[in-house]
Amino acid sequence: MEFKDSVRAILDGKGSSVHSISPDHSVYEAIERMSQIGVGALVVQEEGKMVGILSERDYARKIVLQGRTSRDALVRDIMTQQVIVASLDDTVDDCMKIFAKHNIRHLPVVENERTVGVITASDLVKWIMSRQNDTIEHLEHYIASGYIR
Repeated sequence: MEFKDSVRAILDGKGSSVHSISPDHSVYEAIERMSQIGVGALVVQEEGKMVGILSERDYARKIVLQGRTSRDALVRDIMTQQVIVASLDDTVDDCMKIFAKHNIRHLPVVENERTVGVITASDLVKWIMSRQNDTIEHLEHYIASGYIR
């Protein structure tokens, strides 16, 4: 089954908030912010431009496992600088392939060099489940209406 719905449709449904932080903040501040707003990653922006992404995975691998402290390290020290992005016209299928190929969970969406949203692997799962439920309901209605006379 292919899912040709666009990233634009997903963002229209979930919202296009971009939670960000400066690369000069401490990692502690970033993790605290993620916890407060309930997200697993922040887009790192400098002068309005995306320069990286910081995820809980970056924190676990580059702070916890290396014995560093989050209060002393800066976001710029551990952020992922080579950010993989999607466009508004990419499809759900395109994004699923990106997530699988790069083993990532957060995908910033960029339009004209501006970050316009972030989608997650969880967003895709929810979208797919919603589409499958819509299809099932449609088929049930079709089958039921065919037998009523």
